[in-house]
Amino acid sequence: MHGSASSGWLLVALCAATGAYCLLRMRSGVEEQRRAAGGEALMGFGMAAMAVPAAVFTPPAWVWPAYAAVFGAAGLRALWAARSGRHHLHHLVGAAAMVYMAVVMAGSPAHAHGHGASGTPLLTGVLLLYFAGYVLLTGVRLIPVVTVAGGGPGAPPVPAPGGGAGSGGRAGAGWGDRPELARACRLSMAIGMLAMLLPL
Repeated sequence: MHGSASSGWLLVALCAATGAYCLLRMRSGVEEQRRAAGGEALMGFGMAAMAVPAAVFTPPAWVWPAYAAVFGAAGLRALWAARSGRHHLHHLVGAAAMVYMAVVMAGSPAHAHGHGASGTPLLTGVLLLYFAGYVLLTGVRLIPVVTVAGGGPGAPPVPAPGGGAGSGGRAGAGWGDRPELARACRLSMAIGMLAMLLPL
């Protein structure tokens, strides 16, 4: 799906590392965290496998329909889970993007993993806009908020409440339960998704 082998391997490493971190997050004591992390681990490892350069491995034709089926099922699960929280809609869009890329690859097996795979320009554009917006919004949310103690000039900046591991809000939470780490995980996958959609 990518032109140069070095960029393909970087994408494989990013997605595999993200998937591995999501597996670790599945040890969370919070059930909702575990469910989300499981879906994100599937997405990370699926993206890593899809990004392997064609010079190393060209998958057989049956792989793409299997991808579409697996991520179609993941999309239905995300749609069902979206009843309880709208953040599952992002998982739905990610699964739909994976199904879309698998269908494009199945339709052009000679170009699988290479430039020239042609998707629907409008759908590709919509997905690119969504993931670019998600990357920007999530990146902004990861910037630490700093408030000024006392409000006077020259007063030292103080992290906002709940802003760090040593602050009162999150001292008892495990590192896998920290929301900023989950956001960074999703940000990495969204960047990977952008890189995979660009050649379509």
